[in-house]
Amino acid sequence: MLNIWSMRGDKGDRGGRKALKLTAAQLRVQKDVSELEEYATMKPIWENKENMLEFKLQITPDEGMYKGGVYNFVFNITDAYPHEAPKVKCTQKIYHPNIDLEGNVCLNILREDWKPVLNLNSVFVGLQYLFLEPNAADPLNKDAAQVLRQDRDQFIRNVKTSISGRYIDGVQYDNVQDSSTHV
Repeated sequence: MLNIWSMRGDKGDRGGRKALKLTAAQLRVQKDVSELEEYATMKPIWENKENMLEFKLQITPDEGMYKGGVYNFVFNITDAYPHEAPKVKCTQKIYHPNIDLEGNVCLNILREDWKPVLNLNSVFVGLQYLFLEPNAADPLNKDAAQVLRQDRDQFIRNVKTSISGRYIDGVQYDNVQDSSTHV
């Protein structure tokens, strides 16, 4: 687990180093991270421990039609957080009605339903829920949404095809298969 308190910097001047002053957004992210619930299917990753406002989230669904894939999202949090929602993008090209081919995510709490009382845990759970119950009523990928509405079984076949990096309707999707599930 990330030791968020080590990111605060020194409280005084030690050996010529000045204390780091944290912004309100950084303080709030620290609080959110300290309260994150641990999930076997979601893992936040800070590549630069000095910058807690940018990180990755890896989701590995253990049930549903997206099971067997590993999905990566990047989070960019501005200094306006928590008054402004985090910016979230999927780093892979996946077949999903609520995630377009450029990685933009359609999740209501990342847009019009964001409130400062929500936190990173809310966003993590919301993203995971998109893999359990894709929403064809509010799509970014209209083609995938149409298939989901018209033929759920075909949609599930398309998801399984896309996870392995194959083509659907002329679009090649990224291979997101979880290598730990292969023998």
